[in-house]
Amino acid sequence: MRLLCGLWLWLSLLKVLQAQTPTPLPLPPPMQSFQGNQFQGEWFVLGLAGNSFRPEHRALLNAFTATFELSDDGRFEVWNAMTRGQHCDTWSYVLIPAAQPGQFTVDHGVEPGADREETRVVDSDYTQFALMLSRRHTSRLAVLRISLLGRSWLLPPGTLDQFICLGRAQGLSDDNIVFPDVTGWSPQASVC
Repeated sequence: MRLLCGLWLWLSLLKVLQAQTPTPLPLPPPMQSFQGNQFQGEWFVLGLAGNSFRPEHRALLNAFTATFELSDDGRFEVWNAMTRGQHCDTWSYVLIPAAQPGQFTVDHGVEPGADREETRVVDSDYTQFALMLSRRHTSRLAVLRISLLGRSWLLPPGTLDQFICLGRAQGLSDDNIVFPDVTGWSPQASVC
């Protein structure tokens, strides 16, 4: 009898936990008629929004760049560089084209069976701003991230509102938005 009660309790708890896991919202479609050759080059990461970000993370985000290099097979090699004090943190990954232009799967270069991540360019004018949305699937949840990219620190009017609205449409609050601390940062920083 104890075994039966224990099994019933375990199954009940599993159902409760499953009910508390929110179903991810559908992602917006990738940008119509995405042009990879125009998208490539250096971008400043001007803002990030995501379901894993909290207000206390704001102090941890420094200004950084993302450089997209398009290969002949349509893949993007992406290099990121962030200054932290007197040193530079760098990381890279590859974006592999998916079914629609502007939509990609992410290859972080880790072992098989790693978390699956998809990303898409939601909007861009190629010369001033871009909005990218990524969702990584772990065994327990979907991690959402929206990136606001700019070719410079000056954005066209309405772009910041568009970034915030995209986040809210994905169920994010203002507490899930972080902007880099640009105090003392220079785009010609010699450490990166």
